Amino acid sequence: MRLEKEQYEQIKQTVIDTYLEYDVKCIPISAFELAVKMGIKVVAYSSLSKTKKEAAKKISFDGFSVEQEDGTWLIYYNDEGNNYERINRTIMHEIGHYSLGHVKEGTEEEMEANFFAKYALAPPPLVHTLPAITVKAIKKAFNISWQAARYAYRYYQTWLNYGQEEYTDYERKLLQLFKVA
Repeated sequence: MRLEKEQYEQIKQTVIDTYLEYDVKCIPISAFELAVKMGIKVVAYSSLSKTKKEAAKKISFDGFSVEQEDGTWLIYYNDEGNNYERINRTIMHEIGHYSLGHVKEGTEEEMEANFFAKYALAPPPLVHTLPAITVKAIKKAFNISWQAARYAYRYYQTWLNYGQEEYTDYERKLLQLFKVA
């Protein structure tokens, strides 16, 4: 299953709108910082009781988000056995669910949140500004895992080959926000 082109475009626009609203303007992008700016509480599994920690791991080994009855959001993440890059990506994935207004769980929602995190952590227009565009350079600049850097590099290549000749409005806004336009 793939998302429709319009869905990808809407997700990219949502990422940029989120960055504009919460004044995210430097790389590497910290999902922790963004969550705090958004008023989302971030909770490490290690801070939970043994029983709650085991229950959390049954929901998701990496992390998950919940909306409380009062409307506030919590993101729980596994800080035991996961490195910073994985944790940051997990939190960005959960921010994706929040930003995209997901109210149910399903394959499509997971695909959208995965794309949100991928695009949010290493947007191709920002990759394009690197002095050298290699997997290693992307990993270092965006502080993402090797696997995520390989995906970002491949996505960047696709963006170059199949993207528009000129930047979209949201890409120009992104470049202006990060002061590389």
